Amino acid sequence: MTYLLIKAFSKIACRLPLSAQRMIGKFIGNATWLIVPEKRKLMAIENIVLALGVDGQTAMQIARLSWTRFGKMLIEVMAFPKIKKDINYYVTVKGKEHMDKALEFGNGVVLATAHSGNWELLGGALALHGYPLVAVAQKQTNGDMDRLINEYRALVGMHVTYKNGVREMIKLLGQGSVIGLLMDQDAGHDGVELEFFGRKASCPQGPAFLARMKNAPLLPTFITENEDGTHTVMIQEPFFVEKTEDKQEDIKKTTEKLTRMIEDHIKKHPIEWFWMHNRWKQR
Repeated sequence: MTYLLIKAFSKIACRLPLSAQRMIGKFIGNATWLIVPEKRKLMAIENIVLALGVDGQTAMQIARLSWTRFGKMLIEVMAFPKIKKDINYYVTVKGKEHMDKALEFGNGVVLATAHSGNWELLGGALALHGYPLVAVAQKQTNGDMDRLINEYRALVGMHVTYKNGVREMIKLLGQGSVIGLLMDQDAGHDGVELEFFGRKASCPQGPAFLARMKNAPLLPTFITENEDGTHTVMIQEPFFVEKTEDKQEDIKKTTEKLTRMIEDHIKKHPIEWFWMHNRWKQR
């Protein structure tokens, strides 16, 4: 039943102009902000103050906008069937030459990004431009939502694998695929401890580990929203993991380099990052 309701909502979203989609997305975002637990809001505000050095009022505004933007992001994902028909209207891709260069090495590509901007649209845009994009996803607790979002990822050309499917990632990387990994959330005991905005945090080693194993280039890539509601994908220059006899140190150095790139992007676009996540959990 839930699946059918979401599909019906998607059909409505696809019929709406961009201005109406933004209006509904804004309404959903503002409405859901009211039910976010106060404890979660205060955690986000504190994290923003400590990370960006802003005052409490500014941090509150950033936290609120960081959450409410998910309403528009939801509408955009629901409108994938429409967006697919004219991706260049919705998304501008900059740095395609870097992707092409990375693929020329013939070992696949590890694309490292963050929960900033509409990362679902990032993957969809690259897939629709003909790149063999593999979305590494977290399985949703709601089965209907998980089924639908994976259908829509496939609709725009993405291959989907779950985070625990490491063997499949290695196989696909060897076949020349672009493995998209989000690497900005707490990695628990599996991560490497580094400074993130001046505080110790557990950082995911997956991108560096895969890239080193398969000698594949790393490709830092981000997406940001423009003032008119469209988006820009920014592909940066590829680089390789330095390979020495100290495997763990190689992975740590590369993970730190990627973490600094994520920091720089968040500083430029603070309202687009997911501050509600408890990034600095106690180890």
